[in-house]
Amino acid sequence: MSSKEENISSNKEMVNNNENTASNIADYEKKLPEITAIKKEDIFDLLSIPIEIYIQEAEDLYKWCQIDKDQLIKKGLDWKIVDDIPMRAGALREAESRWLIQRFNKKETGILWKKRSVEAFKLRNDIIHEFRFAYRKNEYLLGRVNAIAGNQTYAGAIQNLNDLSVLGKNYPDELKFLKFDLTLLDTAAQLAKELGSLLATIRSESDYSSIKLIRDQAFTYLKIAVDEVCEIGQYIFWKNSERKKGYSSDYLRRIRNKRQRNSAITENTNDNTEKKD
Repeated sequence: MSSKEENISSNKEMVNNNENTASNIADYEKKLPEITAIKKEDIFDLLSIPIEIYIQEAEDLYKWCQIDKDQLIKKGLDWKIVDDIPMRAGALREAESRWLIQRFNKKETGILWKKRSVEAFKLRNDIIHEFRFAYRKNEYLLGRVNAIAGNQTYAGAIQNLNDLSVLGKNYPDELKFLKFDLTLLDTAAQLAKELGSLLATIRSESDYSSIKLIRDQAFTYLKIAVDEVCEIGQYIFWKNSERKKGYSSDYLRRIRNKRQRNSAITENTNDNTEKKD
């Protein structure tokens, strides 16, 4: 393949990915009222199967059941449920992506907060130490410093940094006499601003929880449709193993078969051990 052909292929793939993403977003937005209408007590527990695999298997089911349409409808399946599977799958894919992004961002923010908050408390304590000595002969300023030092909460420490910055800039003479690095006052103010934003992000637990809730509701919404189709499909093809397998999870079937094989190997090993004894 020439370089030009590779670029064309790459561009087509990028266009397809963008189109799929746009489609998932559209599915999500259209289905959101129905998804969020699902009550918390009605949410299904997530299966022991990765979400991305469950979504793909739902889309595979949609294709698989097309040739059985007449038989499925005859046994009571509302075909609108089948037609709705791709959109429900797209909505779940988008909901999963949004939750993963939020979870990653929360984790990254937590790591950054841990690092920066340690720096903030150290800087705060260092400045307070310098200020107490610098303003030791000024009862008013010393009182201001002691009042700032008394606040030990995270939010308080953030405010402390800004308060110390303002105080030091308003009364710099005593600090200059001690050769205090006045640039630390700007650092304190900037750190206060940064930490205030980080703390607000960390405390937005309700947003994080709501995004996860929607993901779980979207999973339930898709599973309701999948279960309905699979239940009737397994009923119809209970004597036709080749068709029946398409109405159950291939992933879970492989996991189950692997466990059975491992169990059989363990039993054989135990039997051989007993014979040797």
